[in-house]
Amino acid sequence: MSGSKGKYWIIGLMGLLIGVLVMAVFDGAMNKTSTNEYCMSCHTHEQADLDWKKSPHYNSHSGVMTDCVACHLPPKEEGLMKHYMAKAKMGAKDIWTKMTKNTDEIDWEAKRELEHARKIVYNSSCERCHVNLYPEGITDDGITAHLHYEENAKKLGLDCISCHLNVGHYMPGYEHKRLEGVVMDFDDGPKYDSLAVVDSFEDFTETVPGTSAAIRMIAVPGGEFTLGSSPKEPFHKDNEGPQKKVKVSPFFMGEVEVTWRQFWAFYNETMSEGRTPPEKIYANNNRPDVDAVSGPTPPFGFPDQGWGMGDRPAITMTHYSASTFCQWLSLKTGRHYRLPTEAEWEYAARGGTETPYFFEGNPKRYSEEGFMSKFRGADTTMIGRYVVYSGNSTGKTQEARFVKANPFGLKNMLGNVMEYCSDWYAEDAYSKIADGALDPKGPESGEEHVVRGGSYADDASLVRCSSRGHTHNDDWLRTDPQNPKSIWWYSDIKGVGFRVVCDVPENVIINK
Repeated sequence: MSGSKGKYWIIGLMGLLIGVLVMAVFDGAMNKTSTNEYCMSCHTHEQADLDWKKSPHYNSHSGVMTDCVACHLPPKEEGLMKHYMAKAKMGAKDIWTKMTKNTDEIDWEAKRELEHARKIVYNSSCERCHVNLYPEGITDDGITAHLHYEENAKKLGLDCISCHLNVGHYMPGYEHKRLEGVVMDFDDGPKYDSLAVVDSFEDFTETVPGTSAAIRMIAVPGGEFTLGSSPKEPFHKDNEGPQKKVKVSPFFMGEVEVTWRQFWAFYNETMSEGRTPPEKIYANNNRPDVDAVSGPTPPFGFPDQGWGMGDRPAITMTHYSASTFCQWLSLKTGRHYRLPTEAEWEYAARGGTETPYFFEGNPKRYSEEGFMSKFRGADTTMIGRYVVYSGNSTGKTQEARFVKANPFGLKNMLGNVMEYCSDWYAEDAYSKIADGALDPKGPESGEEHVVRGGSYADDASLVRCSSRGHTHNDDWLRTDPQNPKSIWWYSDIKGVGFRVVCDVPENVIINK
């Protein structure tokens, strides 16, 4: 009997030793494959290593270097199973990419963007390292932002990298601090001292006195068209109907979306210092005798996202900011500038066509949505000539020269940035419009405004001429820590901008 007990003790001891050995080997393997050198050996993009070594996480003031796994894996305190499963998944993905993908075809620029970073950075890991959110030397703006984070992180789903995207990998041009003073408006010549002469219904270039900004305006002839889309159109949505025959009067429209060069001219002349209360700004700008508008307060960082300014479309401004730009432009020129109505926008986008796009093609062939597209791939040949969308944008906006114009001579009506319309949004707006209506407008009031055209981040199904969208004001201000929140700048949307419309001056005779 005692021999049997001894036998069991030996088996148990051997099992324990084997278990300890297996755990030791496993732990050693985990530690070995968690070193920065091992991580870099699997990376298919060498720039990731170089950018990490230029970042604050590598060159911190304290001298502490933050390792790859400290950001890209959940902390072990959340559970070893969760940590090792995340590690196995990420490792397998890296190895698969290295073995099967052509790295030259990977959109590395898109990998820098916040949308991708949220998939591979664990916010709980940030919080584990940065216990003290109010270190010595933090600015007043930093305190305000971190208080907002502490109070709303779980409720609003806030992430540290929304404001600190560059701490792990260096990003040229990225800054997250309040803009100070005027912005260089890219002067490449003398400032204009006179207006363009508009005495006929023809394209013209608006020159803004006192600035170097000029806006090319296209004469859009009036006409009749079918607003909305048929239920038979691929990717049709209920808010695109019922279709209505409507008439639109002639107008001038910006050839391209308002650029940074043009928007900064407005900002530099009108900016409101500090935190000017919104009610004070509204009171001034709504005066019937206003002769100088109060413009935007400084944004946090450069709102171009580091993509470049100049002739790229201006982005991240609110609907009110875009409307105030039009008000400023009207005062500067003596002509009536405004945002287009939704009907004007769609009429201009179609350019006299009645197809899903103003060029040939079935949305199903251009879209990456749907079962078949996963196998045959999307056709980008035609759409890529006219539209900046998810299939060709490399994850950011592009200058107007990137695409060809539509039949009216307008560029980027589809894609690049969503464009504000003057209308309030309503799901059933078209049901309230009468057939044959002249210059129809949306509801008299509402909570969100219409945006049209889709953006650089959208699939081909969302950049059809009839596709409708609207602002998401609260969500687009989710990470704005200010109280009250900005009426000028959005903190959580990149692909939104606008183009201007100018009413035909009374002295201009239109030949029908």
